[in-house]
Amino acid sequence: MNLNKGILPKGFTINSKYSIMLFIKQGTNAETYRVIDSSGNLYFLKLFNYAKTHRSAFDNDNNLLEIELLKKVKHKNIVSYKDSGELIYENKKFGYLILDFIPGETLAEKIIREPFTNYYDIQSIISDVLEGLNYLHSLPEPIIHNEITSQNIMLDLSGDVPKAIIIDFGYARSFHQSTKAFNKTGLNLNYVASECFNGLYSPQSDIYSVGAVMYQSLFGLPPWFKDVSKFQTDRTNAEELVLQERTRPLTFPKLSNEFIGYNEETNLILKKALSQDIESRFQTANEFLKALNGEIEVEDIDKVQKVKSGEKPEKKIQSKKVKGKGFDAIAGMKDLKEQLKLDVIDALHNPEEYAKYGLSIPNGMLLYGPPGCGKTFFAKCLAEEVGFEFMLLTPASLKSKYVNATQENIAKLFEEAEKKAPILIFIDEINELLPNREHDNVHEMSKSAVNEFLAQMDRTAEKGIFIIGATNFPHNIDPAALRAGRLEKKFYLPPPDFEARKSMFEMYLKNRPLDFGIEYDQLAKLTENYVSADIELLVNEASRLALKTKSRISMKILEEVIKKTKPSVPLQELKKYELIKAKMDGESIDQKNERPRIGFK
Repeated sequence: MNLNKGILPKGFTINSKYSIMLFIKQGTNAETYRVIDSSGNLYFLKLFNYAKTHRSAFDNDNNLLEIELLKKVKHKNIVSYKDSGELIYENKKFGYLILDFIPGETLAEKIIREPFTNYYDIQSIISDVLEGLNYLHSLPEPIIHNEITSQNIMLDLSGDVPKAIIIDFGYARSFHQSTKAFNKTGLNLNYVASECFNGLYSPQSDIYSVGAVMYQSLFGLPPWFKDVSKFQTDRTNAEELVLQERTRPLTFPKLSNEFIGYNEETNLILKKALSQDIESRFQTANEFLKALNGEIEVEDIDKVQKVKSGEKPEKKIQSKKVKGKGFDAIAGMKDLKEQLKLDVIDALHNPEEYAKYGLSIPNGMLLYGPPGCGKTFFAKCLAEEVGFEFMLLTPASLKSKYVNATQENIAKLFEEAEKKAPILIFIDEINELLPNREHDNVHEMSKSAVNEFLAQMDRTAEKGIFIIGATNFPHNIDPAALRAGRLEKKFYLPPPDFEARKSMFEMYLKNRPLDFGIEYDQLAKLTENYVSADIELLVNEASRLALKTKSRISMKILEEVIKKTKPSVPLQELKKYELIKAKMDGESIDQKNERPRIGFK
């Protein structure tokens, strides 16, 4: 916790409009605060200490460049300007900048608090940043941010999906503005492109920084990371140390098998974004964005450079199989695995044999149950098992407020999927995309979208497309979507049983610093009715507590965390899901004698 209370006291009023609520942090030449106006609206205040501000931070009219630049820009992924001016406090003059308040945390705070386990979440954040940069770089007078780091990306958590917003334009400059007098003190060199050390700042240098942020989001640290804090007063030596480190090949640390969506294509994108050769890098933010969204294919720049230098490139091996353990990564769910083996996997591997009996692959299936029980993970493992590519979607990525746009998005989805077949399309919260059309609160546009999706689903299996929908509310899905030839197979995923919980603790605690005496049977016994996500949370919280005291993770710490953490899904809710399953199966709840097994090895 920062004990510095800042220059301005709590309650101090600025220009009779904004009152200081909270000091946030101290920078080299500026302080930041949370302020509130007379209407109760929250804002972010940046207070500039003129006495400590380098002359390169001002334009020819002695206005602060950061303020002048932010006045000109307006984009959903860039922090919004509200007000600015000057104030006198204790006979000293300060400049101030008022920005819209962003409810959330920085990307750096998110990575430390809870590392990513899903590539698609990272992809969404990096896409937001690239859209903001594409706007800045495409202005009549392009703006280079110059300090894209995980600290300068705020995650707005006010909506259903975190939105990335670029903040802190303290080092931002017009592309055509001279950088000779540019004060670079304070820049984090681990995110700065190598050509910047020679005074060349360009859109491509911002792109390098985005690549460094994306790499950090995946692996925890920026690429070629070096601790240069001891060189604070010797920038030349710090730069030399960083440049020397970057002569080594870019490496990609191994991620957990449970990490969703990461593949070799991601590595190719990172290699191109982080190329030391500015000509080999993505040339625009839009090009980077298209590669991220799979709209353009990215070549391995190492092989491209070999061709340029006359060396023979290695033969490229084509493979669409998603790497991983497949069903071996899942404990339990024996009936579900056997049914899928019969209906999908064997049919795919022996189509002639199945055709002889008039059998074919089903078009899709529905996974339903309480939140946090591993529906997404199971779908990924199925894709690995059958060798299909894996596409993860949410209704938000398809739905649109514009007339007919949702239908067009759905049609385009199936058109693209057919090109990439065989492919497994996983749609989370599918009840939002396929609501029951008989309900009064369903809009006509939503009904049209349901019609389009049902039409597109017909005979998808023949095209090598398999649909998996996941939902916590199967009773809200349009009944037509659950009929034969559509999401015809329906499987309930309950909380994990004893053996599965034991296996999950073993999996999540593996490769962590453990004390002697971890009793996995006892841990499983203590966590009855905890869902899969709860168990991962328990292990991560125990790890954080052990890290604070620089000790090993002990049975005592784990038991204390379990004692303080209740299951995320109340028992009453679990009983409701048992009733829903009985209704989906056409049976009475009394007929159920045993909960199906589920879990992860």
